[in-house]
Amino acid sequence: MYKQVIVERKDLKMSCGKMIGQGSHASVSAYKKVSKSHPEIARAWEEEGQKKVVLKVQSEEELLEYYNKGKAAGIPCELIRDAGHTQVEPGSITCFAAGPWDERELDAIFGKLKLL
Repeated sequence: MYKQVIVERKDLKMSCGKMIGQGSHASVSAYKKVSKSHPEIARAWEEEGQKKVVLKVQSEEELLEYYNKGKAAGIPCELIRDAGHTQVEPGSITCFAAGPWDERELDAIFGKLKLL
């Protein structure tokens, strides 16, 4: 089974709509990356219903720690920086998405994080 993990920062105090938008950017960007590098995984994920889970961290440092853990494990990850037109400063790292990828591999890295 495959899924995608989206990790969002809570310390930025973004509105619910802003967090959804940022998470959507991350989801689409990561999916595009996987569809190019591992099209069979992207296809299987689509056929399985595109499972996603959105998790939270409390700081940029914690977000980057998990992002780097995912990358080190060979999981395609996409980091999102905001343009700064609305609620956060330009260039602020807001979230990232990992996968779609094997659910067990994602859980081994991100399984201790709490749901958003």
